[in-house]
Amino acid sequence: MSNVQATMLERGRRARAAADAVRLAPAGVRSAALTAMAAALRARADAILEANARDIDRARTNGIAEAQIDRLALDPARIEAMAAAVDEVSAFPDPLGVETARWTRPNGLDFARVRTPIGVLAIIYESRPNVTADAAALCIRSGNVAILRCGSDCLDSSLAIHAAVIEGLAAAGLREDAVQLVDTPDRAAVGALLTGLEGAIDLLIPRGGKSLVARVQAEARVPVLGHLEGINHTYLHASAEVGMARDVVVNAKMRRVSVCGSTETLLVDRAGADRLLPPVAKALIAAGCELRGDAEAKALVPAMRAATDDDWGHEFLAPVLAVKIVDGLDAAVEHIRDHGSGHTDAIVAADETAAADFLNRVDSAIVLWNASTQFADGGEFGFGGEIGISTSRLHARGPVGAEQLTSYKYVVRGSGQTRP
Repeated sequence: MSNVQATMLERGRRARAAADAVRLAPAGVRSAALTAMAAALRARADAILEANARDIDRARTNGIAEAQIDRLALDPARIEAMAAAVDEVSAFPDPLGVETARWTRPNGLDFARVRTPIGVLAIIYESRPNVTADAAALCIRSGNVAILRCGSDCLDSSLAIHAAVIEGLAAAGLREDAVQLVDTPDRAAVGALLTGLEGAIDLLIPRGGKSLVARVQAEARVPVLGHLEGINHTYLHASAEVGMARDVVVNAKMRRVSVCGSTETLLVDRAGADRLLPPVAKALIAAGCELRGDAEAKALVPAMRAATDDDWGHEFLAPVLAVKIVDGLDAAVEHIRDHGSGHTDAIVAADETAAADFLNRVDSAIVLWNASTQFADGGEFGFGGEIGISTSRLHARGPVGAEQLTSYKYVVRGSGQTRP
């Protein structure tokens, strides 16, 4: 057995040993841990920024794309946003012990379905050091224990953030093993997590690129909560108002191009293309976006590059947008079904019937009407934060916040009943 395997198995044993203590900790204690965690993040801001600068220098030396560096980069505002998100999770209603259903049978037995933690979660993520704080906060709020494995490109930043997490746990009297961060970039650590660490791990959550998620889903020996690429579409129906279409599309693409909620393909109804596409394209180009259109779109906006087949269903994570003219709502829905990832898709329309049809027929985790796809974020949903956007159809779908990190058990109360 290698040193990495032995170390990871020991992490699993420590995590499992901590699980009951966290599960049974009162809500107030877990809230106190989160409040202290947020304070520690603010107090350690300078150290976190110094660690982040090392990560960014290393990333640039290694030729990492600027879109990925944007995901990696921290500044005082982002650290404050990270701390504020932890504070928000602290104030979020505790999901544990909540009865989601209760009923009584004719024999007098009283049945209740009650939320409980899942147990030990292994969360594997890339490039985003803020996930370290988000995941820790959501796991503690939901009574779970976490083993975190960040990408090697954000290891220094994540270690600095994890130090604040540990400080918060200790301040509330919770075990430090409740949130562990794998401190080696060795890929063997990921392989060990995929085995389940001899039964220690209850659920794996990958958050990263297509290759990471594919590997986890292919090799994991424990359940996986999937998070596929954000191949998101915005469809401009013929009834869309020009100003709204322009504002929504520019925000959906350009607010932050490196996030999974960014729109990657713009679909424009042929019946409204002459009216809608030129002003929308003009605003996108002015914002620095490269457009890649099909023949019809390029005829309306000659400044576009010609799209290739590879541009449909591609997650650019860059200021690049594929543009296609479609023959009405049916064609838009078909294109999304064929090329989307089931993440987030939007329609801009004044026609309420068309909008309702789109929202009903597009089977993505998040569907929006007259709103930017960049709202694909747990904080914007009022969840206080998220570990990711689940594109799975089982257990949790869409933003995965504290409530979505719970399972349930049945509590049955009787008065001496026996079964005939």
